[in-house]
Amino acid sequence: MDRNSAGISGQYTRSNNDYNRPDDHAASSRRVQYRHGTVEQWDNPLRATPGRNEFYHSSDACSSQNLMFRSVNSAQDFNTLTRQEIMDGLVSKSYRFGDRYDGRHHGQYASSIKKYTSASKRPLNRAEQSQLIRLLQNFSVTRSWNWRSLTTTLHSLTSAGVFTPHNPMDERVKLTQANLLSTLLDAIIFNCNQKPEARDIDARGIANLLWAMAKLVDNGQERTPVFNEAVATLLPHVNGQKANFKPQGIANLLWAMAKLVDNEKKRTPELNEAVAALLPLVHEQKDQLNAQGITNLLWAMAKLVDSGQGQTPEFNEAMASLLPLVNAQKDQFIPQHIANLLWAMAKLVDNGRKQTPGLK
Repeated sequence: MDRNSAGISGQYTRSNNDYNRPDDHAASSRRVQYRHGTVEQWDNPLRATPGRNEFYHSSDACSSQNLMFRSVNSAQDFNTLTRQEIMDGLVSKSYRFGDRYDGRHHGQYASSIKKYTSASKRPLNRAEQSQLIRLLQNFSVTRSWNWRSLTTTLHSLTSAGVFTPHNPMDERVKLTQANLLSTLLDAIIFNCNQKPEARDIDARGIANLLWAMAKLVDNGQERTPVFNEAVATLLPHVNGQKANFKPQGIANLLWAMAKLVDNEKKRTPELNEAVAALLPLVHEQKDQLNAQGITNLLWAMAKLVDSGQGQTPEFNEAMASLLPLVNAQKDQFIPQHIANLLWAMAKLVDNGRKQTPGLK
C-alpha cells in the first residue's frame, strides 16, 4: 500500500512550480494540492532576470510566441501544445541568444504542459506522451539556464508525467526521454556547483527539485549515475537553506528523502545530514501544518525509521509535536490520510516505537 500512499489527496497535481524570487514583489500566491504534498503556486510576470542575464529583456521575445504562452490555460487543447511552431520559437530563442539564454521560455512551455494535465486531473497518457516527446527532441537544455528555469522545467515535466515510463514504450521515445532528463540533471548539477554569488538557489527550488526526483523514481525511472549525482549535489543545500523552508517544503522534502531511501535501500551522509537539518523545523513550524502536511510527515518519518533512521532526540521531538495534531485536526483528514496515518503508526510500533499516550 505504501508505495504510492504518502499524502495522496485523491486528485492529480494542480500546482505551478514557477516560484517567487526575492525581487518579484508583485507575484501572487495560492496554495494547491499535490498528489504527494502541497506546494505553493506563484504566477509571475515575464521579466528580466537580474545578474548575468540583465540584458535579456522580455521585449526581445517574439510577440506571437508570447501569445502562445498566454493562450495556454486550463481549457487548452493538447494539440495546441504540440504545434511545431511553438518548438520552432523555442529553438530560435535558444539559438539567437546562445550561451546567454536563461531558459525562461522553455520553463514557461513546460508549465503549460503541466497546466493541461492539471486541468485534465491526470498525467499524460501514453499516446499524448509519445506525441509530445517527438516534439521535445529539439527541447535543448544548456548550462546557461538559470535556477528558476531549470527547477520549473524539471518539476513541471515530472508532474505532467512526461518522464513516466510506459509499457510498452517506443525506443525513440525512451531515448529522447532519457536524453532530456540527463541534460536537465547535468545543468542542475552545474548550477549547484557554481560559486555562491553566481547562483540563485533558493529553498522552494530545492524542495521542488528533490520532490520531482523522488517522484521520478517512484514512477519507475532508473537511478542513473547523473541522477544520483544530482541528488548528492542538491542535498547539502538543504542544510544551507533550512532557515527558509516553509511547512509544505519541509513535508515534501522529508517525503522525498523517505522515497529516495526506500528506492535506493541505502542512506548517504548527505541524506542523513539533510534529515537532521529538517527534523527540528517540524517542531518549530508545527502550528502551521495542515492535515496533508501532518500525514506526509508522519508517513515519511515512519518510512525513514523503516529504512534505518535512528530515533534521535530530534526525531522524537518532531514525532511528539506531530501526534497531538492528529487528534486536533481529525475532522480534516480524508480517507486516504487516515489510511496513511494508521499505516505510519503501525510501522513506527513495528520498528520499536513505544506506544506512548500520544500515539495511542
